[in-house]
Amino acid sequence: MRLIRLGRQGAERPHLLLDDGRVLDVGDRIGDIDPAFFARGGLDQLRGLERSATGAVPMPDLRMGSPVARPGKIACVGLNYAEHVAESGAEMPTEPVVFFKASNTLVGPNDDVHIPRGSTKTDWEVELAVVIGRSCRYLETDAEALASIAGYMVSHDVSEREFQLERGGQWVKGKSCETFNPAGPWLVTADAVADPGDLDLWLDVNGRRRQTGSTRTMIFGVAEIVRYLSQFMVLDPGDIINTGTPPGVALGQPDKPYLRPGDVVELGIGGLGSQRQRFVAAP
Repeated sequence: MRLIRLGRQGAERPHLLLDDGRVLDVGDRIGDIDPAFFARGGLDQLRGLERSATGAVPMPDLRMGSPVARPGKIACVGLNYAEHVAESGAEMPTEPVVFFKASNTLVGPNDDVHIPRGSTKTDWEVELAVVIGRSCRYLETDAEALASIAGYMVSHDVSEREFQLERGGQWVKGKSCETFNPAGPWLVTADAVADPGDLDLWLDVNGRRRQTGSTRTMIFGVAEIVRYLSQFMVLDPGDIINTGTPPGVALGQPDKPYLRPGDVVELGIGGLGSQRQRFVAAP
């Protein structure tokens, strides 16, 4: 299944995106695609609605929001592709490098992204996002980890490198600026993704290809990341995990072509859809 949320910011309604391109508004039946929805097993309810498809209509001309409403947390793994580690000048990690983004950074896949006031080093990062479907604590096997995943989506882990790396403290300052996590366009349920370890990622800036990669080259795979995180924190239904970015970020290039107002970034993952954002100066 593919789950989307349509409507103006703060008033999105959940829909199923059917294989024929029509959409089915399911808001009156499930409320929203939020932590409570996943906790009560809402995906099973939606499967029945998808089969009937009663009331489906052509895709309306409405804004797409993040497929998942305000999660309890966005956990992230950094330096998870060997070539990205090299371009960043970092040491190869022996365990996943974990940090957090504020959950209110989530915006729709095509919303404008604000370059923070005073920023000169706003950077791009295409990533595979994992959405947790059930409570996870002390998982023992990769099979348990995979069974705990509700689905996958495209995530843009926008970063401000000066805030992240040059201002002291933890990475969270460079990761949690407003609008810094476009997500979507849709959530693809785990049963519809044959192998999260074999997905192609790409990102363009102003029409120029900057990132090309595959989850095949992750240092730590999806199941290992979920299992690992569950040893240190409880993962709740609806939580999002960003799993790292392939090489090609501005930080790793000789001319450091950081984003400026007016730049347009397009990105996507095979089978999970694509995004397009205009970068603007924060008001």
